Amino acid sequence: MKIDDIGIEQGAYLVRLARRAIEAYLLDGSKIKVEPPYEILKRNFGVFVTLNKYPGGELRGCIGYPEPILPLYTATIEAAIAAAVEDPRFPPLRVGELGSVVVEVSVLSPLEKIIVDSRQKLPEEVIVGKHGLMIRSGWFGGLLLPQVAVEYKWNSREFLDQTCIKAGMQPGCWLREDVDVYRFSARIFKERTPTGEIVEEMLEGY
Repeated sequence: MKIDDIGIEQGAYLVRLARRAIEAYLLDGSKIKVEPPYEILKRNFGVFVTLNKYPGGELRGCIGYPEPILPLYTATIEAAIAAAVEDPRFPPLRVGELGSVVVEVSVLSPLEKIIVDSRQKLPEEVIVGKHGLMIRSGWFGGLLLPQVAVEYKWNSREFLDQTCIKAGMQPGCWLREDVDVYRFSARIFKERTPTGEIVEEMLEGY
């Protein structure tokens, strides 16, 4: 099964699941146990959970699994809790904040290593609005979701540079032969308002 097999019904379930997981954990430290109603959610997928402040949209937490190492519903629960309380960029989310954040779940396709005969051609293989990026080199690694490049209006070269920075390396690190660059796509499901209508975000390139 592929991410294209995940529709709005399954996506909405994941977003509600993420919110329930955060709420339960913040209230009493428990991790919810569920039996998902859709078989595809029991398959392994990479997934990220993002929390944004409402209505301003400022990031409040984002953590996930780049690779499909857990069933999707389990990974969503774990990523949601981590995004709420373990993102080192932010203090742990408080119960009182739940009503002022919107939940977003990005289900990832498998990582695809980009192979080029010249590193200068890497930007040609990155489509803003379609691809997310991950960069790895030794102990260094960083990932940016597809929606980030659209939000900041980066071109493909800027997107590569920013992923280098996220990985703790210098801009332009993607030109080095010892740096591996991966691309992926994502299905993105999000709340319009806290606990409100859930929609699929359709990204547009430019």
